[in-house]
Amino acid sequence: MNQRSLVPAPIAAPSVPMGQQWLYSSAEGAIAVQQTYHALTTYALAKAKVRPVDSVIIDEATGKPVACGDKPLAAVFDADETLIWNIGPMRWFALKGAQFDAKTWDDWEKTGTGKAVVMPGAVEALAALRAAGITLIANTNRDAANAANSEQTLSAAGLGDFKHGETLFLMGDDASGSSKDLRRATIAARWCVVAMAGDQLGDFRNGFNKPELPPLQRRAMAMGAPYDGLWGNGWFLFANPVYGPSIRGDFDDVYPPETRWEPQP
Repeated sequence: MNQRSLVPAPIAAPSVPMGQQWLYSSAEGAIAVQQTYHALTTYALAKAKVRPVDSVIIDEATGKPVACGDKPLAAVFDADETLIWNIGPMRWFALKGAQFDAKTWDDWEKTGTGKAVVMPGAVEALAALRAAGITLIANTNRDAANAANSEQTLSAAGLGDFKHGETLFLMGDDASGSSKDLRRATIAARWCVVAMAGDQLGDFRNGFNKPELPPLQRRAMAMGAPYDGLWGNGWFLFANPVYGPSIRGDFDDVYPPETRWEPQP
């Protein structure tokens, strides 16, 4: 018998999803993140020098910004793909050719301490904000049952201390599930929020996440009044081409009929 026939054929490596290539390894992805952190820091430090009248959190009952009064200053961040890159589970999903699943993510929240990668510019930005007397708050859809693990994950990434119920707000803290609106209201009742950052529109207002909104209508809502003036002026969005409600739309959603073109024969 030819011994060569006993050698198993090499297993082809799975292809890396293009969004993950861009976000997690490209210079372009890193620079885009760093630029956003620089813009956020510049904006928030300027606001800290002059007492803001209003928070950048919208009161869902009135549709207007929450008044600051004499509340202390804070900046609110999502965690995943805003403060940290969750390369560990995203690699696993890519390796297995699998979609997101809650059990794997729960395992990651519980055991991923020390494995999350801090995003470019985050450590420096957070240090500058803290030095200016701005309290840093994380409002994330990580599970409240894993609060201690998420505290440890953020600390191990070099982002400092976040304490559940004080500067760390999690899914399960109230009855609204994945919506962050009630958590934002809780934060705004205590703090004057000068900047908010996230990678999904729901990090700013849950109304953007209505599943019945077609992608282009959702885009028009987010970019129209009264929100158009907030992007880069209190609201700072990080790119995430990897997962979330932005990754949807069928052929006609992405390429509407009026854009159709074909080369001439």
